[in-house]
Amino acid sequence: MSLQACADLVARAGRESFAAVMAAPVEARRILFPVQAFALEVARAPWASEEPMIAQMRLQFWRDVLEEAEAGKARAHEVAAPLAEAVAAGVPVAPLMACVDAREWDIGREPFENEAAFWDYLDATGGGLVWASAAALGAGAEAEAGLRGWGRGAALARYFQAVPELESRGRVPLVDGRAEAVKALAEQGLAGMTSAAVQRGALGQVGSAPMLLGAMAPVLLRKAISAPGRVAAGALEMSEFRKRFRLMRMAATPEWKM
Repeated sequence: MSLQACADLVARAGRESFAAVMAAPVEARRILFPVQAFALEVARAPWASEEPMIAQMRLQFWRDVLEEAEAGKARAHEVAAPLAEAVAAGVPVAPLMACVDAREWDIGREPFENEAAFWDYLDATGGGLVWASAAALGAGAEAEAGLRGWGRGAALARYFQAVPELESRGRVPLVDGRAEAVKALAEQGLAGMTSAAVQRGALGQVGSAPMLLGAMAPVLLRKAISAPGRVAAGALEMSEFRKRFRLMRMAATPEWKM
């Protein structure tokens, strides 16, 4: 069980996340790859079966993995073992556990109770993971709010891209799907990312490395603000050239804001 197994899993899941981790300093990858692999496995768990009980069991597996990692134990599993090493290196367990709990929503078909519940979901599945990774890479408690804001915005952009697929599966992804409501969400997400971006220079390249995973989000959120209909149409995209250029620029310039 090795870091390479986590890297392979992230690479198979998508070019963008893999490229973001590879753009990070080498010392940051030992944290980012296990946390990202964990996030992917937890995100898949609710969709692995039509039987809610099986999905619940898969999520419980990850709760058990986290409890054992916190106790200094590691399972012989391609993600669980490197994740336990990341926890031993300083990744806090509480935000990871919150991510597992939040994925309970994906098992059912009920809409979010309200907008606050939706933002809580984004914080648990995005903001908390950015903070957890950064904490292990030297970020102090004073940076938590900003890092979570960055992660929430990035999670919102990814969620917007998933809206058509969620609707095709019979889910109600947004509390309010009207154009003006989508625009307001995008504006709120972008505001959080803009506020967080000023911290990058103080965090340095290693401490801010988890923010690279949200490198494309500000552009996508701006697109959603200018044309909210892109979300429902599944047209919230960027060219591969622009993705590569933006990631390289952000990785090379910690002081660059957005």
